[in-house]
Amino acid sequence: MRINRLSTRTTTGFESLNAMGTSLAAMFQPPERISVADAAEKYVHLNIPGAYMGPYQNRLTPYMVEPMNVLGSRDYRGCVFAGPAQSGKTQSLILNWLAYTVRVDPMDMIIYNPSHATARDFAVRRVDRLHRHSPEIGKMLSPRADDDNRHDKMYRNGTMLTLSWPSVSEFAGKPVGRVALTDFDRMDDDIDGDGNPYDLASKRTTTFGSFAMTLAESSPSRPLEDPRWIARSAHEAPPVTGILGLYNRGDRRRWYWPCSRCNDWFEGNFKHLRWADVPDRMEAAESVRLVCPKCEHPMKPENRRDLQEWGTWLRDGQAISASGKITGKATRSEIASFWLNGVAATFITWPQLVAAYLTAEEEFRKTGSEDSLRKFFNNDLAEPYLTKNKETIRTPESLRDRAEKWTERTVPSSVRFLVAAVDVQTNLFVVQIFGIAPGEPFDVYLVDRFDIRKSKRVDADGDRAWVKPGTYVEDWNLLIEEVIQKTYLIDDDSGSRMQVRMTLCDSGGRAGVTTNAYNFYRVLRRNGMSDRFHLVKGEPQINAPRVRVGYPDSQTRATGTKAGAQGDVPVLFINSTINKDALNSRLDATETGRGKFHFPSWLEDWFFAEMCSEVRTPKGWEVGRGGRQRNEAWDLSYYLLGFCASTILNVERIDWTGKVPPWADIADRNPYVSGRKKEDVAPEAKPGYKMRNYGSVLG
Repeated sequence: MRINRLSTRTTTGFESLNAMGTSLAAMFQPPERISVADAAEKYVHLNIPGAYMGPYQNRLTPYMVEPMNVLGSRDYRGCVFAGPAQSGKTQSLILNWLAYTVRVDPMDMIIYNPSHATARDFAVRRVDRLHRHSPEIGKMLSPRADDDNRHDKMYRNGTMLTLSWPSVSEFAGKPVGRVALTDFDRMDDDIDGDGNPYDLASKRTTTFGSFAMTLAESSPSRPLEDPRWIARSAHEAPPVTGILGLYNRGDRRRWYWPCSRCNDWFEGNFKHLRWADVPDRMEAAESVRLVCPKCEHPMKPENRRDLQEWGTWLRDGQAISASGKITGKATRSEIASFWLNGVAATFITWPQLVAAYLTAEEEFRKTGSEDSLRKFFNNDLAEPYLTKNKETIRTPESLRDRAEKWTERTVPSSVRFLVAAVDVQTNLFVVQIFGIAPGEPFDVYLVDRFDIRKSKRVDADGDRAWVKPGTYVEDWNLLIEEVIQKTYLIDDDSGSRMQVRMTLCDSGGRAGVTTNAYNFYRVLRRNGMSDRFHLVKGEPQINAPRVRVGYPDSQTRATGTKAGAQGDVPVLFINSTINKDALNSRLDATETGRGKFHFPSWLEDWFFAEMCSEVRTPKGWEVGRGGRQRNEAWDLSYYLLGFCASTILNVERIDWTGKVPPWADIADRNPYVSGRKKEDVAPEAKPGYKMRNYGSVLG
């Protein structure tokens, strides 16, 4: 018997056959007759330091009870939940459903995260903590070490959990009864040409019949492209892709509250919030009230708990009377879909919502960037965002009609400093000179636009050869004398001239450009000119920071080949979508001192055509005419806004009415202005701001 016990322990991990039988008995027990929501309260414990420690309580998020119980229902094959980031949807729908599967009703389950990295993080941060803090769930784990790793979990009742990510291989050949997709809007709409991730995931459940269930949850992040859209029913979501596209497939449920005075039921929405119109954001936020859309009765933030206790989900087509009777023909679907507005989310208060909104509006007013507004509507309210002035169709003619008259290629007297932006082409440098003037946000004046086409190299006939930035590093020397050192006459009859303060230059493009750009910067640095020149690069990822300074290393990620980068050259990465959105808004500003773009009347029609060359699509900004239309004016303009948003010169943070940097001061005290009699009280210019003639620094 001793030999048999040792043999059994060696091969199975159990002390004896009795221990093995006791452990495996859980596989043969019938499912406990309990709902997903009740199982969560019975078996799930939360440990969130600084927030909550204790058993899961449905009363904290009552709007989650019905969606949770749908997951255990055989009446539906799918569940879709669109909600804000503070609603508790991941815990309630993903982790509580997992707990139900492990402890109550065993079945294999897959949880898809947006990427391999997020799948690993979900396993460590969410699933492992569920096992650790919920003893009844944790003890169900298989005792075998190989059965518990970052992407696979085995349980004593035979349930297998897989943590995966969207790809053709991960969606193929895995029959599983329960599938969950978390953070759905961070997944691609089309997985390698095979289709929508929700559809691919639901295919895995086909053989399970009425026991199959596919869940998708996310905050909406896809932009609303059609501002003229009108809902055909009370609960229809706008025609966007992602989680709201799935929501429209289902029976479209919304969360309703009864007014505490008139008992009329309504959906809590940000448009129903009212607050005091005062300068102090916190004071305004603290005054917020929810106003009944029927009787206009104001309800305080602390009244929301009472509203939640009476809250109910209504399907599209249903109505509810003051007495609580539900009538109407509900929309039918195999998918139960829910859309919760951020005003009802438990873990963010109405004052916090108002403060976040006012902060985002202030940022837009000062900078023209809609990034914070977009995040507020998507993450805090769970609503798709319509960019400012989406209905305006801009034409080159409309921009040209706004052109202003001032002396050609001179600096308007209100301009404080100049910034040059350079686009690198195969056979030329395209240069635009911008003037920055005070304002909230700052105004922009287009001072000059020109091309650098001919190098100082000569051909066999003695003619100057075309510029080739990707081939000849000495051609970059032209930027010093024709851009960095360039001065412009100030249009104020003083005879003084203003020198370019900073030159931005695109560091990407055709073969050889990046290497030569980095080498040019190193030479400038050795000659003390690096404070006057900065490399930039467009960042196409919409979720990337608005701007960031990076130091590319010596290996390109795509090919692993040398790219001239050694981690010593700073490059300003500019989110192209966010900054082009900001530029789009700026072009509609018509009031001086409020972020207006000023164009001189001497510009030709082709310039205004370039400023209207790109259109906004669900994927971002795209060049018209199949990508063949020239867009240098547009690109250089958004480079400028990205640079001004960075910490390099902190242009957006300049207090124009207070102390300003010397290079942003008035002409009489500005070290970048020459030929002008300075005021006696003018501060001495720092050595780095003195105007110098560097001559040629490249051979």
